[in-house]
Amino acid sequence: MARRVPREPVPGRYPVSFGEVELLQDLDRPNGWILSSGGVPQSYVDLDDPEYLDFEYVRLMADVIDLIDDGPLEVVHVGGGGCTVPRYVAATRPGSRQTVVEPDAELVQLVRDQLRLKSVPLLKVRIADGRAAVEATWDDSADLVVLDAFTGAVMPVGLATAEYLADVARVLRYPGTLLVNLADGKGLAFARRFVATVRDTFRHVALLAEPGVMRGRRFGNLIVAASRVELPLRDLTRRAAGGLTQARCVHGDDLTRFVAGAHPIHDGQTVIAPVPPPAVFGS
Repeated sequence: MARRVPREPVPGRYPVSFGEVELLQDLDRPNGWILSSGGVPQSYVDLDDPEYLDFEYVRLMADVIDLIDDGPLEVVHVGGGGCTVPRYVAATRPGSRQTVVEPDAELVQLVRDQLRLKSVPLLKVRIADGRAAVEATWDDSADLVVLDAFTGAVMPVGLATAEYLADVARVLRYPGTLLVNLADGKGLAFARRFVATVRDTFRHVALLAEPGVMRGRRFGNLIVAASRVELPLRDLTRRAAGGLTQARCVHGDDLTRFVAGAHPIHDGQTVIAPVPPPAVFGS
């Protein structure tokens, strides 16, 4: 039987279940590809090197993952995109079993066809809503839950509530880690409320971001790491500070001051997730 040759990605705009995405080639790296939605870069994938992470906030997520105890991981990813983090885990933690939850079936098919998703070992994709998928997941079944779900540049508020995070905690094994990517801007009102929500469920929480974003001076990504057991804060702080943007790691009393009395988010409340200013993505 002839060996099947993977299809080469083709740059362009593609319709998906919830709109349209654009696939762009990185002119500086022969097999680097950017998946964009509504003008917002969603994922960067290097098909030759899954350990190459172009976005700095993804590098911060990888720092958290790298500091989890050695060995394969059982991982649930809520939010798919180009599956950059699942590819990274598969490359750095051989034998890891991963499930990606993504509601956009046509986006998943596009990533399978164009970005070689089928080549990632031990990866399953479920076409499902993030809340329903976690609700259907067994207790104590994951070492790591990665929440990186956006509609354009906006995090679904239904994935930021105390009730949802309690369900995520149920899925995590006792020493497990929750890793969240969120975005916020001036004042960081949403980030403060989200961190307050996480702290209601998990005893140990750290927040990582580039200093300008952490101070609320500009819109950008913030990474939350949480667990029922102590986080490797010294190593996290060192790794964050050693990156290109010299990110900060905020925890303990400093995180309490960051939250500054913000109230947790609950189901049924009217909460508006932050939308980036047009200038952020050059539109």
